[in-house]
Amino acid sequence: MDTTQRTDQQRSADRRRRELLEAADRVVLRDGPQASMNAIAAEAGITKPILYRHFGDKGGLYAALAKRHTDALLDSLRAALDAPADRRERVESTLDTYLAAIEARPQVYRFLMHPAEAGQSADQGFDVGLHSAPLLRRMGEELAQVIEERLDLGPNSQQLARVWGHGIVGMMHAAGDWWLGERPCSRAELVRSLADLLWGRLAAAGDKMGGPGF
Repeated sequence: MDTTQRTDQQRSADRRRRELLEAADRVVLRDGPQASMNAIAAEAGITKPILYRHFGDKGGLYAALAKRHTDALLDSLRAALDAPADRRERVESTLDTYLAAIEARPQVYRFLMHPAEAGQSADQGFDVGLHSAPLLRRMGEELAQVIEERLDLGPNSQQLARVWGHGIVGMMHAAGDWWLGERPCSRAELVRSLADLLWGRLAAAGDKMGGPGF
């Protein structure tokens, strides 16, 4: 098989995979945590064995969907961090970007972070606990890298950046999950309260010499 033929086949496979992920997204938007492999296969117009052939198992499909949505969210968070504004405004904008994302697509958020209710059939319900922790860890590591690149945290800066990165992601996740379920206040009020909690140490830290600034 020549290189051109292999390249064409890879492009076709990549396109088909994107189409299947888009079909899965439509089901997740409709069904949330109750999204099933049967429903996704039906939406894509294929049989379930063909879906397994592309993703291996439910865990493989979940991981692909999680990467797709996490990539998009991280791009939005980076844009908020890079916006031409003062540090406090960028902190609030970053928090608001995360909360706006889960508010806009709550079914996707629940699919990624909450298992299907007990009593669902074996096909219904992805093993969310197995996969959501790595998703949060990835976000924590990404934020830690941003903090390490931009802030002068003194001795042990890399370790402290990781503590902050994972701590901030944990705070956003826990507070956002509670807020999305109960709606005890407006999004703007929650953003201000979380920013107040973070602000003392963030305000005191200087920008890293030669870095892009925070």
